[in-house]
Amino acid sequence: MQARSTETVGSEGGRSQLPSRAGLPLSTLHQRSLTVSRGQTVSVVLISSALELILGSKEAKRSAPLHDSAQVALDMIRTGQGGDKPHEIFEPLRLACETRSEKLMIASLDCISKLISYSFFAGESSNLPLSSPPPSPALHPRRSIGASQGSSSQISLVDLVVHTITSCHSETTPEPVSLQVVKALLALVLSPTIYVHHSSLLKAVRTVYNVFLLSTDPVNQMVAQGGITQMVHHIFARCGTSKLDDVVEAPSVSSDTLSTSVYVTPRSKSRRSSPVSGHPEPGSSMEHAHPLSEVTQERVENASPSSDKRTSLSREGQPTSGSTPAANGHLHRVLTAHDMFVKDAFLVFRSLCKLTMKPLNSESEHDPKSHAMRSKLLSLHLVLTVLNSHMQLIVDPAAIIYSASSHDAMTFVQAISQHLCLCLSRNAVSPVLQVFEVSVEIFWRVLSGMRTKLKKEIEVLLHEIFIPIMEMRTSTLKQKAIILAMLSRLCQDPQALVELYLNYDCDSEAVDNIYERLMTVTSKIASLPSAMSQSKGSDPSSPAVTPQAKAQNSTIHASGAIPVPGLVDTSAIGLSEGQLKRQGLECLVSILRSLVAWGTNMGKAPADSIVETARVQTGDEHEAMSSDPSLDRAASSSGNLETFRQLTPDIADDPTRFENAKQKKTALLEGIKKFNFKPKRGIQYLVGAGFIPSSSPSDIARFLLTTDGLNKAMIGEYLGEGDEVNVAVMHAFVDFLDFRNLDFLAALRLFLQAFRLPGEAQKIDRFMLKFAERYIAGNPHTPFKNADTAYVLAYSTIMLNTDAHSPQVKHRMTKSDFLRNNRSINDGEDLPEALLLAIFDEIQNNEIRMKDEVDIVNLPATGAGIANALANVGRDLQKEAYILQSSGMANKTEALFRTLMRSQRRSRAAEQFFSASHFVHVRPMFEVAWISFLAGLSGPLQNTDDLEVVDLCLDGFKNAIRIACFFDLELQRNAFVTTLAKFTFLNNLGEMKAKNMEAIKTLLDVAVSEGNNLKGSWRDVLSCVSQLEHMQLITSGVEVSDSKKGRVRKLPAEELANESRSTHITVAADMVFSFSQYLSGTAIVEFVRSLCDVSWEEIQSSSLSQHPRLFSLQKLVEISYYNMNRIRLEWSNLWDILGEHFNQVCCHSNLHVGFFALDSLRQLSMRFLEKEELPHFKFQKDFLKPFEHTMIHNPNPDIRDMVLQCLQQMIQARVQNMRSGWRTMLGVFAAASKVRTERIANSAFEIVTKINKDQFTAIVRYGAFADLTVCITEFCKVSKYQKLSLLAIAMLRGVIPTMLTCPECGLGSESRPTGEDGMIRFWFPALFGFYDIIMNGEDLEVRRLALDSLFTTLKTHGTSFPVEFWDTICRELLFPIFAVLKSSRDLSRFSTQEDMSVWLSTTMIQALRDLVDLYTFFYDMLERFLDGLLELLCVCICQGLWRFISYLGEENDTLARIGTSCLQQFLENNVQKLDATRWERVVSTFVKLFRTTTPHQLFDEGLRVEIDGGAPEITDPNDSQGQTILPAPLTPTTSEQASDQAKISVSDRRRIFKQIIVKCVLQLLLIEMTNDLLRNDAVYATIPPDQLLRLMGVLDHSYQFARMFNDDKELRTGLWKHVGFMKHLPNLLKQESSSAATLVHVLLRMYFDERPEHQSARPQIAERLLPLALNVLSDYVKLRADTQAKNITAWTPVVTEVIDGFCRFDNRAFAKYLSVVYPICTSLLARDVAPEVRLGLKRYFERVGYTQGIMEAP
Repeated sequence: MQARSTETVGSEGGRSQLPSRAGLPLSTLHQRSLTVSRGQTVSVVLISSALELILGSKEAKRSAPLHDSAQVALDMIRTGQGGDKPHEIFEPLRLACETRSEKLMIASLDCISKLISYSFFAGESSNLPLSSPPPSPALHPRRSIGASQGSSSQISLVDLVVHTITSCHSETTPEPVSLQVVKALLALVLSPTIYVHHSSLLKAVRTVYNVFLLSTDPVNQMVAQGGITQMVHHIFARCGTSKLDDVVEAPSVSSDTLSTSVYVTPRSKSRRSSPVSGHPEPGSSMEHAHPLSEVTQERVENASPSSDKRTSLSREGQPTSGSTPAANGHLHRVLTAHDMFVKDAFLVFRSLCKLTMKPLNSESEHDPKSHAMRSKLLSLHLVLTVLNSHMQLIVDPAAIIYSASSHDAMTFVQAISQHLCLCLSRNAVSPVLQVFEVSVEIFWRVLSGMRTKLKKEIEVLLHEIFIPIMEMRTSTLKQKAIILAMLSRLCQDPQALVELYLNYDCDSEAVDNIYERLMTVTSKIASLPSAMSQSKGSDPSSPAVTPQAKAQNSTIHASGAIPVPGLVDTSAIGLSEGQLKRQGLECLVSILRSLVAWGTNMGKAPADSIVETARVQTGDEHEAMSSDPSLDRAASSSGNLETFRQLTPDIADDPTRFENAKQKKTALLEGIKKFNFKPKRGIQYLVGAGFIPSSSPSDIARFLLTTDGLNKAMIGEYLGEGDEVNVAVMHAFVDFLDFRNLDFLAALRLFLQAFRLPGEAQKIDRFMLKFAERYIAGNPHTPFKNADTAYVLAYSTIMLNTDAHSPQVKHRMTKSDFLRNNRSINDGEDLPEALLLAIFDEIQNNEIRMKDEVDIVNLPATGAGIANALANVGRDLQKEAYILQSSGMANKTEALFRTLMRSQRRSRAAEQFFSASHFVHVRPMFEVAWISFLAGLSGPLQNTDDLEVVDLCLDGFKNAIRIACFFDLELQRNAFVTTLAKFTFLNNLGEMKAKNMEAIKTLLDVAVSEGNNLKGSWRDVLSCVSQLEHMQLITSGVEVSDSKKGRVRKLPAEELANESRSTHITVAADMVFSFSQYLSGTAIVEFVRSLCDVSWEEIQSSSLSQHPRLFSLQKLVEISYYNMNRIRLEWSNLWDILGEHFNQVCCHSNLHVGFFALDSLRQLSMRFLEKEELPHFKFQKDFLKPFEHTMIHNPNPDIRDMVLQCLQQMIQARVQNMRSGWRTMLGVFAAASKVRTERIANSAFEIVTKINKDQFTAIVRYGAFADLTVCITEFCKVSKYQKLSLLAIAMLRGVIPTMLTCPECGLGSESRPTGEDGMIRFWFPALFGFYDIIMNGEDLEVRRLALDSLFTTLKTHGTSFPVEFWDTICRELLFPIFAVLKSSRDLSRFSTQEDMSVWLSTTMIQALRDLVDLYTFFYDMLERFLDGLLELLCVCICQGLWRFISYLGEENDTLARIGTSCLQQFLENNVQKLDATRWERVVSTFVKLFRTTTPHQLFDEGLRVEIDGGAPEITDPNDSQGQTILPAPLTPTTSEQASDQAKISVSDRRRIFKQIIVKCVLQLLLIEMTNDLLRNDAVYATIPPDQLLRLMGVLDHSYQFARMFNDDKELRTGLWKHVGFMKHLPNLLKQESSSAATLVHVLLRMYFDERPEHQSARPQIAERLLPLALNVLSDYVKLRADTQAKNITAWTPVVTEVIDGFCRFDNRAFAKYLSVVYPICTSLLARDVAPEVRLGLKRYFERVGYTQGIMEAP
């Protein structure tokens, strides 16, 4: 049965079925030791039938070797001896094939294929090493049959079988024979036991390939195509199976065997050896099969990439395993079957790549059935098939290829990289669509599977080919669409996308920012301006980018295309510009989805999405609003997140490192840009940024030479400058070029490739001089005798190059001209003519030009006119331009690849590829491309009404916003949200379309899903929600007119109006607010802030309307309810914003707004008051603050009345929950007291009265007692309603007893506080209320009551106050009453001068008296504050009068007199309590007062000069320094100084004299007070004598000052004359006489005081008394009765007391001073003196008589 089945397969004639492996299990029966007859009769029939056919043929009769070999084989089979002699059995079959008989060839090939299927030749092949096979028999010249018999024993049987089968095919081979050839080769290559390697394998593949190309039978083409596909699959697949299960062990292969077995004899060019040899047609199969046949013309080992000279197996530098150094220096390795299979795969793949690189002529490009086209497509599809199915083998580091010639080894991917890249560089620019499509697909496979291995190669392909094609105007829409389809698939792999950015955009070695450029190009495509509007029906929708297998049909097979799994069907893309735009848009959206999937879908915290939070907390199942469909699509297209990003990033994947690298690259590109614009500035920037290590010429030159991206022309301009620095850099630049061992022209080409030669002759001259020097230095053995020769020849060569290739030159230079130009330039001799002619010829054939110039292709110009139009008929100008451009691209790319390979061989270090694992990379990726995303999404959204496109754009917006929100990119987030908000068209309802409604839905979805991260963008969202509600109102029939133009708004379409009110939008808009409870603590703050801003905009925009818009304000109340359960900390932050907004809204001028806001605030407050507040918290106080703000700032009485009603309701309903809110409430009532509407004030006072009566305990308990006193105090200070004020002060006075009896205060007699806390909390606020009324109360009676209440309270309860609290009272309450005397700033609280005058003359005077009385009452308690009191009295005396004059402009000494009176009263009342220390302070106060009030300005000469213009300001120190009470006297000036100063004006003189008068008045008051005090016996008896002498000292100073002034008549006269307002001469008579009288009286009393301390001070007393007395008497004698009667009257009492004092001296003292006093008294006798003086003289002279013995004592 098996035999029959096999026969059946063989007899099918090559139908669609290929040789089956049904007979393969029989391979276990066909071993070397078995024969055919041993139980296998079928094999006898199988072979004998073929041999019998051969023996019966006429060819056997003609050929003895054929007949004999067939007979021998037949006999062996029949005798059962053929099983172990496969050579003998195969020989007749081979010879039959060589007969070229169709019948014999078919029979022989069929028999051979069946023998192969039964592994008949397996044993023979395993006897030989698994290295490259020996030469094929066909390589030798054909011999006779016998010779052939002998030669066949020299090669392996498998190679002989391969050669025999392949030799059966030629261009003239019949189709049935070709089919049998394919079957036999397929069976041989696919055999699991017979291995075909290297050249034999390539020969087999080549033959099947040629059958496909040359056969005209479609069936044969299909079979050949399927066969070669199976072969290639098997060749690669067995590499993997051999690695996993190496069944056949490869015997050891020595190096000699390996090296000798790989050489083959050069191939014959006969037709028999190659069925396609000698065919002249360029597109024939020979041209395309040649790469496969070339293997027999060169060493097979050279087919391996041994030329790379690498000793490493992989780019990572792993050492070769299994290699050991031999004694002769070669590497010996035991090759395994796997090694052989890998090498086979490489050889086949390399040959396929070479086949793809064969160029197509113009005819082949237009004929898809031509040999050249079919060959290229088949080879490309085979390459694609390998990459698609066997990528794992290609990138496997264990897939090693070994070279016997160079003993190197490298990985498979390294070996094929150059061939694969060159294949792409040639075919990816093809104008043939099929070729281009497959090339792009191949590149996709490279990009997706080999990017870690071919980093630099992929960069070159993208930068030089694929991105430029997308940018080119000459490329077709189809080409761009195909690349976009490939890019779409790349974008669906987030890891690949991120790695593209990391490895190219963050790599300073990379020429371009690939990712950024791709995004830019894609965005431009997506936002291309449409040339014409295209309807939806004319533009087929872009197909999904999900790979789909193409349909299989005969056309595909005929063209050589092979169905490849995963190949995208591009037949429906690129059909129109609109479709391309949509495809670009889809690509952008796909990119954003991938970025979202990679960057944001990481183990999300619950707070990442408010939707997720809502789901968890509420179980909401609204899928439409709670899920993001774009993310689902991204997940479905990219798989689970874990499949492309590990949860824990690699340690090596440091985002900071890549960010720094990106910044560095960005800075470098900026420097390059600057250089290309202005070289010097660019160099300066690059040096400063560190890209050039220093400013040395060598560093700059190295940078210019090695850095990509620099403009060659700008390099030439910079190096050509004549500056010293530039010349030095140019010399260093040329020194880096290596001209050694180069001929002159090659060196010149190398030199001119490094920069573009400038056009100026001087610059060229400098370049050529340096080039000549450098060339001669590196090449000493040249025909040039010196550098001048090289210089002249270089210059001449450049001229020749310009002459030969410039289109402007009409008459070209000839050879003779060139020779003539260069005669005698070699030091007077000629250069060799051959050298010059060679230069001439090479320049003529190969222009010296920049590599960049090679890429610049002149596009065909199309001129105007009929002639040009007719000339261009039938021409595809766009295609021609594309071909010109693409050829340059291909050449440049190929050159770059070759340079790359050379550099890789030199460096031996591969480019490091960074794998992505960290989500943070998405942030910089989005930052560099967000503008492209925005442009690419906004353009289509604006220009189209296609809802599918709109959905795509909106999906992109959602993903972009999600990224920006997740990474907190404020600028980007605001840009996308703002743009999306503008697309809603809610501000332009008349222009609204369906797409705008979709934008509204998207914006609402974004608000729900990204609310936690929207931050400031909430304002745009909420503004749109507000406008949406407005739209709903308008479309519902509400007439809303334009306030500016008075016109009715244009309404949107009816269906849009209905859609705006749909359940979807309504629910979504409501969710924006209801889901706010799930926002994070920071997000809700931003949300509320934005909503407040929108609310204010609403109110302001409709403030003139009777029904202003309050939608957002209402929503604020709603979200407050939703978020009521938030923690206090979050609510405090929220209320900071809400409270401020309510402050604004409640004070709005529109009453409707204010009432609504207040009512909303009341409702919220009620809800807040339901929640219990813990002690020491103040949230109630904060949320009630807007009521206080409204009461203060809203002047409308109705609003204020509503505020009171709201608070009253709260008190009635929530009084038990009131805590810190009491404080704000009382503040509101206090503010109401100042309202000028009486009913408001009365209502507020009634509420306060009730609160004070009913809730006093609660107020105290919750710390609002001070606020209560302040509130009552404010009512007391109201002057407009005196009745209210009096009731209020009565209430305030009543607070004190209530406070004392309240147990919460703890101030009763039973629970007296031990510390000061109770004093400060309760007593101080009550007392401060009185103080506040005293200072600021407007009603005099109220102030009086407050003053009385204050001091009465202090006297009544002061005994219970601790000393520390008394200190506080004095410092904070009592002394500040008189602060007005110290600082003029305190005068500002008086509205008018009259108010101040009344307050000073009534309230303050009474306060001063009460204060002194209080000190007297509590002296023991307050004596420690004596200094403060004395200072206060001092201020009252000194500053009081001055304040009156300076502020009121009038003189009033009442306060000064009261001050002196109070001081005198205090001392007299407390005289017994003053000790020596206290007296010292009292006397110091007197000294200070006397010195302060002495009018030293009287002696200022400036007051007596003539008035002549302006004068400098003479300021009163008391006025400028409010805190001092020591006005310094004017500094005496010399006459010279006075002459230099400007003269004082009249007004200044008047002001100064007012100051003088004040001081004189004060001086008299002080003298009078001192006299009264010292005449008080109690005071005199208490004051210590030393302090009394101090006091006498200042009195004496006052006396002397007045006496000196009165004696200076000239001074007095000058003042009288120049001041101008005095009626009499100024004098200080009263001051002089009263001070003298007091001095005389006190000194005499002290002199005669008998107390010991006074007696001890008598010398000092006498020292002061005698001069004073004598002066008084002497001056009195000089007075004239006619003119100085007033003086006489003033001095008479003083003289009388002086004379009486002398009379009281004891005898000794009297006698001592008799000689001085007696003459003066005698002189008095001559005057008409007063009786009392005369009586005193009588007593004096009597004492003289007694003392001198003239009279006897009685």
